This record gives sequence, C-alpha cells and structure tokens, in this order.
Amino acid sequence: MTPGPLLFARYAYPPNALGLCGADESRTLLEYGTANESDDGLAELAQAFDGAWPYLVLIAGANGIQDPLDARVVEAYWVGNSLLERVSAHTLARHVEERFKGRVGRSWARIVDAVAAGAVPHHTFHVFAVYPWLGLLRTGDVAQPLSVLDRCRITPARVEATDGDSVSVLAPALRWDGALRLGPWERRAARFEDGGLRFVMPKPGDWVSLHWDFVCDRLSDAQAAALLRANECAIAAVNRSTGPANVLS
Repeated sequence: MTPGPLLFARYAYPPNALGLCGADESRTLLEYGTANESDDGLAELAQAFDGAWPYLVLIAGANGIQDPLDARVVEAYWVGNSLLERVSAHTLARHVEERFKGRVGRSWARIVDAVAAGAVPHHTFHVFAVYPWLGLLRTGDVAQPLSVLDRCRITPARVEATDGDSVSVLAPALRWDGALRLGPWERRAARFEDGGLRFVMPKPGDWVSLHWDFVCDRLSDAQAAALLRANECAIAAVNRSTGPANVLS
C-alpha cells in the first residue's frame, strides 16, 4: 500500500492547488508524488490541512491506531474502508460538535440528523453535511453549488482515453431534484499532470479517483466500489436530514 503521507498528498493536492485548504505547498505535494517519496516533512505538511487532519485523528483513535497517517486511516477518510464503521455515531457527532457547532448556527440540527442517519467520517460527509453548498441548493440556487459539490467530493471514474496531460473518464454524475442523487455515469475530462508532475500515469481501463477534476490515485476494483458506497452513504444520510440551510463559511 502507498505510504500514508504520500496517499494523503495525492488527495490533498487538488484543493491545495486551488488555494482552498492547507499551506501554500501544492508544488511540494506534487513533487513528493512524482518522486514517490514520503518522509517526515510530508507528514508535517499533512497536519496543516485543518479540515481533514482532525478526521484522521478521529478515525485512528476509534480503531486503536497510533498514527493518523497510517495508510489504512488515510484510505478510510478519502476512499473508504472498514475503519469507518468503528467510529460510532456518538463519537462522530461529538467530534463535529466540538469543531463546528459554533460556526454552523441553525443548521447544526441537520448535521446531527445526518450523523444519526448513518453518516461516517468520510470526506464526502464533510463536503455534503458541513460545507454550505447543500444548504444553498436547498434555497433554490442550483448550478454553482451542485458543481462545487460534484468536484469537491471524491468520485470513482473509469479511464477511457488519455490525451497529453488529460484523461477522458466515465464517472457518476451528481444530480439535484430536491434531494441529492447519483445520476448516470457520464463522460468528463480530468487532468492527471501539472507542469510535468503527476501522482499516477492512468491508462485506458483503469479505475481512478478524482478530486476537483484531478486524478489522485489508481484504484482497485474493491477500492472503486468502496468509494462509490461512501458517496451513496453520505448522500443517503444528508437526504434524511432536516433543518435550514447551512451557513458555515
């Protein structure tokens, strides 16, 4: 398995390159990935991602794993695996309360409902339940929030063709009809390289994971299925939740 810090870098890079989270170190993350190297410096960079890092600590603690950057823990948060099932609803609710209750205002009840409805501490839960975009969808503003949700979640995709630094893939589209849905698998473009640097070299037929339309990793059949289940789990949980629009900024 890919070392945990390097696996973390693969998924943290796309939003970091967009200036959305973490220290301004996207080039460094990509250089580590191209060299396929992992060291204490990369592990230190991971801790600057204050959105993801506490979830890793939570998952590790619930599973008796000392290192939050253990590869199994990192995979659980970004892709999904059995470690998520060992984080109780009570533990997840307490974790989210400690971090976010003072910032989400009236939408706190909806987040609690999502946890009670079976949400697990996967990145997709954080995107759908804690970020403000689903709340904006519920107010009737659809195009931009849906696009952000679709690109910010981690999604499995099947590579059809490569062209330069880009790939054409099939991936399940996110839809909104008063509730979130996974729609048909549709063709979309994604990048896998930036300035000659990349994490993986995809080829037609590969399963890959996308984050902000960038290829983060190559997946096994089992990992692709786990990632799809994680998306479906988060969607089901937030669709059962109630309450006013999320106001977290």
